[in-house]
Amino acid sequence: MPQATAYAIDGPTGRFARTTIERREPGPTEVLFDIAYAGICHSDIHTARGEWGPVKYPLVPGHEIAGVVRQVGAEVTRFAVGDRVGVGCFVDSCGQCEQCREGDEQFCDGPGGTVWTYNGTGRDGLPTAGGYSSCITVEADYVCRIPEGIELASAAPLLCAGITLYSPLKRWGAGPGKRVAIVGMGGLGHMGVQIAAALGAEVAVISQTRSKEADGLRFGAAEYHAVSEPGTLRGLRKSFDLIVSTVSADQNIGALLNCLKTGGVLVDVGLPEHPVTLSLGTLVGQRRVLAGSNIGGIAETQEMLDFCAGHGLAAQVEVIGADDIDAAYDRVVAADVRYRFVIDTATFTA
Repeated sequence: MPQATAYAIDGPTGRFARTTIERREPGPTEVLFDIAYAGICHSDIHTARGEWGPVKYPLVPGHEIAGVVRQVGAEVTRFAVGDRVGVGCFVDSCGQCEQCREGDEQFCDGPGGTVWTYNGTGRDGLPTAGGYSSCITVEADYVCRIPEGIELASAAPLLCAGITLYSPLKRWGAGPGKRVAIVGMGGLGHMGVQIAAALGAEVAVISQTRSKEADGLRFGAAEYHAVSEPGTLRGLRKSFDLIVSTVSADQNIGALLNCLKTGGVLVDVGLPEHPVTLSLGTLVGQRRVLAGSNIGGIAETQEMLDFCAGHGLAAQVEVIGADDIDAAYDRVVAADVRYRFVIDTATFTA
């Protein structure tokens, strides 16, 4: 069995420590690849700290994974040794249910449902372990090819942050002639601005402050608005065809809905801690839509990677070593990162 050096946490108040885990010897339809970089998503932090329900400790998080193929199974034809590849939020599904057949494997309704990259249970019955490790074995159908035009460190966050924004922007028609607002300028939001602009939309950022205004304009936004300034949302009423909110903090959804034109769409991809309250008249009165979105399927994720490569888009990252993971978690919670921490696995054995 291949051995992987990994960084795991043993409880919600623990700290990350180096360990060794076993990966499967790749079966006929599987790929074993060496991980070069793993992004730190806020979901990793919520899970590691026990904020989203039961956790299988010790936990090896990480679902923004980029690396190079070491070995392929006998029946694998899409990948070869040396290929640049990535894995995102899930590593398996039933492949047979309606959702899987439609290319929405993240919503699998089959036995066992979607198998998440970490804190899940694989088809071998063992807990899944994520990208804070030196290698991983995955079914080839759940592996994406990383185009040559994207550096591996910048590609890793695309496997979650990139697809999380690409999917709703494409689904709800961001493009020429559309005014699109991205709420929040963090790891998700900075990708949303780039993607929406590349799709041809007129893009605005709605953020708490103007501290990232220069970056927002550099990423492709035409406007930047700060809600800390009195009257900002009032002044944006009926301004946008589409708003995508990336914010996990509590916010005034009704005020954001009022920023939509008649028939406009507000898509939420953040997960605020508390339930949202709103007046349905805000929807009914202007035929508005309130929607949610959750990552994307494998085919759409590959489409996103190819799109980003074709348009010169990439995540803006701060590369860190293994010893910096705990500090990075605290900095993410404090919103002190521009815009994604990425772990260099070469530091695992230093």
